[in-house]
Amino acid sequence: MSATKKSAIAALAVMGALLGTAALAEKGGMGMGMGMDMDGEGRGAMLTQMFDTMDADKDGKLTLAELEAHRTAEFAAADTNGDGALSADELSARQLARMQERLAERTQAMLDNMDNDGNGSLSADEMGEGPGERHFARLDTDNDGAISKAEAEEAMQHRGKRGHGGGMGNN
Repeated sequence: MSATKKSAIAALAVMGALLGTAALAEKGGMGMGMGMDMDGEGRGAMLTQMFDTMDADKDGKLTLAELEAHRTAEFAAADTNGDGALSADELSARQLARMQERLAERTQAMLDNMDNDGNGSLSADEMGEGPGERHFARLDTDNDGAISKAEAEEAMQHRGKRGHGGGMGNN
């Protein structure tokens, strides 16, 4: 196999990995279950959200050429030094940028939904209870008014059995 062909195959493999990991990062994929984002949506929802961006001629359909153009543009955006290859630093930077974009969107949505007085920030009252407070009674299985480490571990195991995983970022 020629060096050019090997390079092309390697580049395609890296682009596939980049798009897969970038999509997960964009959707907050750290610690998420198989094929699910932070909102419990599957990969199909990610395609739907990206559809308008990829539909270059805005005809409501994606052609193979549009998909390839989008993939090429994504690769070029990640290849900040323009050498035609993605280093670990470039991959990390692209993933971080995607995660920051998604975080900014989620933060704005949180403000839009919870900022009752419209001042652009959230007070403790507007934040409300956290998941620990909301689920305290269920987690305190022996009803002693405290959650032991064993009770917390049991809850995480039960959560994993329901398909939510136990990694960080899961709700």
